[in-house]
Amino acid sequence: MSVATKPKNRPTSADVAIIGAGPAGLTAAYQLTQQGYKVTVIEKDPVYVGGISRTVEHEGFRFDIGGHRFFSKSQEVVDLWNEILPDDFIQRPRMSRIYYEGKFYSYPLRAFEALWNLGVVRSTLCMISYAQAKLLPNRNVRSFEDWTINQFGRKLYSIFFKTYTEKVWGMPCDEMSADWAAQRIKGLSLGAAVLDGLKRSLGLNKRPNDGMATKTLLETFRYPRLGPGMMWDAARDKVVAGGNHVLMGHSFKQLTQDQVSGRWRLTANGPDGDVVIDAAHVISSAPMRELAARIHPLPACALSAAPSLKYRDFLTVALKIRSEDLFPDNWIYIHDSKVQVGRVQNFRSWSPEMVPDPAIACVGLEYFCFEGDGLWASSDEDLIALATKEMAILGLCDPGDVVGGAVVRQEKAYPVYDDDYAAHVETMRGELEARYPTLHMVGRNGMHRYNNQDHAMMTAMLTVRNIVAGERVYDIWGVNEDAEYHESGTEGEQAALASVRDVPARVSKAA
Repeated sequence: MSVATKPKNRPTSADVAIIGAGPAGLTAAYQLTQQGYKVTVIEKDPVYVGGISRTVEHEGFRFDIGGHRFFSKSQEVVDLWNEILPDDFIQRPRMSRIYYEGKFYSYPLRAFEALWNLGVVRSTLCMISYAQAKLLPNRNVRSFEDWTINQFGRKLYSIFFKTYTEKVWGMPCDEMSADWAAQRIKGLSLGAAVLDGLKRSLGLNKRPNDGMATKTLLETFRYPRLGPGMMWDAARDKVVAGGNHVLMGHSFKQLTQDQVSGRWRLTANGPDGDVVIDAAHVISSAPMRELAARIHPLPACALSAAPSLKYRDFLTVALKIRSEDLFPDNWIYIHDSKVQVGRVQNFRSWSPEMVPDPAIACVGLEYFCFEGDGLWASSDEDLIALATKEMAILGLCDPGDVVGGAVVRQEKAYPVYDDDYAAHVETMRGELEARYPTLHMVGRNGMHRYNNQDHAMMTAMLTVRNIVAGERVYDIWGVNEDAEYHESGTEGEQAALASVRDVPARVSKAA
């Protein structure tokens, strides 16, 4: 591994210091390196870059921290992927299903299959509920529950959305902001699914969906043959080959700006003690809450808004199972309250090269939790035993066929969208950008926005352009989930801002 490490307590000078070697941080580091800037990246993980997009290796088996399809509507992002990793993409078929009450449902839902599996009575109730939602929609939409019922009806919401969503977020759906539903389920409706299913059943629509109309419906996707970590390993190596530094095992400790020169002193704690990086700009993909708490002196938002930002944590239990393959899906969503697992990944279906032994399958059971709760604090042995038991409950494998396992914990995997998050983020953004024009927040946790990998990369790409230009030409907060953006101050700014979140109008708690 090509990594540079600096001696204890010796200041390191750079044009740009970057906190975090995830997709946003490494995208910025790579492009700045190309532009000739001196860059130092700090990453607290001692081994892996890529953040939540890393690929972990255990005894030759590789597994993701969640699955990461490489699709984007931004050609710039696609071109960058191809530039960093030109020869290692494969095209994979997409298959995912929902497990509910012992039956499997295609996802996205195929209307006739779903109605058949649910039975005549329940299907009829679903259609009646859907019709009611369309004829008498809730005009006072505030929560995830409100938004999803408006789209699908209460009955389908309770079957296909409520249980899984509450597992993921650890909070009732009626307390969650509508923003997440609108962003993640945008463009998909029961009506569209019924129409598409009818056309396909009659042979009137045989064209594969290319994903440009509805990203959720992609039928194939590109994927690095050894997992997404392969992309970020390559990006790190190119940064280091360009003469810059990626300091592994270095945790962000403190950030101070010199009041005279305006330069930053970034202190990181590493295996040999503290390292101090002197830089003109700082790019942070660290959680906003942690960033504010480590700026010295503390900004006002560190005490007011930052403590109220919440995060959902995540762990993967990878099981090696004696079987050529267990099921064809890339992943299965588990909508069943009898088990705690939320989703099961099948790594061979992502790429055959992830699983080196043809006689052994490797699956990843994903558990959503809060750092410090019972799941998070459980031993690896107990978690492997739990995952084995739950695979048996779901009928996906015989416990006697499990031959090994490993556990990976991912803290702050998901920024939580509660009722107040947007106001807190806006407070922090306003103060930090006004006081520190050379401090740049990027990526999922850096901006406290639930974003895909391509979105995180675009925020970094535009930040690099701003640094090169010497001013904030691009508003990275205008990047939406499809990696679109706009320039600040243009005539189309208001229209672009309106497209950032395709969400219903919000009402206050008091209302």
